Amino acid sequence: MPQFRFVHNNINVKDLEVSLAFYREALGLCEVRRKEKDDFTIVFLGDGQGSHQLELTWLKNWPKEKYDLGDNEFHLAFETDDYEGAHALHERMGCICYENLGMGLYFIADPDGYWLEIIPKK
Repeated sequence: MPQFRFVHNNINVKDLEVSLAFYREALGLCEVRRKEKDDFTIVFLGDGQGSHQLELTWLKNWPKEKYDLGDNEFHLAFETDDYEGAHALHERMGCICYENLGMGLYFIADPDGYWLEIIPKK
């Protein structure tokens, strides 16, 4: 069987600059590379630690309504070595959307409403 390596996840964003600022401030993700086309821009973000990337796609001609995220069951997870510091940062940013104290984790929402799980390093 062929070997596979998990490379990136993609999400569509309504305002690329707002999303880039959010991911930089909330999660420390930085731009790794960019593809510019007439009708879309793709920006790959990385954490500087691993090879997996988050791909943000901005469709320039997409209507202004929000993306339909369904029941928002899809999410990405981020591990942090400073859970309390991360929680304080996200609380200041006002982006915590759900906490599960029993499981010791919480979720933040990005500017487009995507949920991002924050878990402590084990």
